[in-house]
Amino acid sequence: MNLTLEHVTGGYGSRTVVDDVSFTLHPGELVCLLGANGCGKTTLFKMILRLLRPRHGTVLLGGEEIASWSRQLLARTLAYVPQMHTPPFAFEVRDIVLMARAAHLAPFASPAKLDRFIADEALDSLGILHLASARYTEISGGERQLVLIARALAQQAKWLILDEPAASLDLGNQIKVLRAVGELAKSGLGVLMTTHVPDHAFLYASRVALMCEGRILSLDTPDVALTEAALRKAYGVSLRVVEVGPGARIKMVVPNELCEEEYA
Repeated sequence: MNLTLEHVTGGYGSRTVVDDVSFTLHPGELVCLLGANGCGKTTLFKMILRLLRPRHGTVLLGGEEIASWSRQLLARTLAYVPQMHTPPFAFEVRDIVLMARAAHLAPFASPAKLDRFIADEALDSLGILHLASARYTEISGGERQLVLIARALAQQAKWLILDEPAASLDLGNQIKVLRAVGELAKSGLGVLMTTHVPDHAFLYASRVALMCEGRILSLDTPDVALTEAALRKAYGVSLRVVEVGPGARIKMVVPNELCEEEYA
């Protein structure tokens, strides 16, 4: 089920934030959406999730416009993982994940044995089944993020939409979360995630959509899309893309002045 945007334009009131964005993403891809603050990433997400109606253009899933879909059908197709989530009550982790099964239940129905099995299976697939009985408010930030991803898995949607899943996490938890997201894409799910770190895209992304002033500046593999010129235009700073590691197979972004000092 491809995710396609055709000439999507939208914003708030008379202000245009996303301008004529078109692309097609495929299941099994991990696509990173990058760009400076205010470039339109969140607004684009809102239109994909149907939280905001495009002023022009269409969003399609599997070739069908989602504008007329029921909420239940949309929830069975798109799962959203927010950047930060703190519930008002100290729910158990298993209950947080079980909430995703609402997309598959009749009104006023309670989760059945199968729903609990699916929730536990989602937790187990991410290596956090041992947290099932823990209080969600008492686990670490990285563990919370994995629980939210498990909840999205229990939703059994075709696409995962993640808003900076590694933000505010320490290095170890960043690696755990991004590694888990990468494995989900390899399993056949479609994954679209925002990040402020180009290095994450170099390490994990199949493709990158780099935004600038509401438009897609480049959409390609990380090596092709994240050139020094494109990154400078998107972020407005002087930087270098350098190769590191055995055989220089890994790329990362560093400030330009560091390279100038090295070769001075």
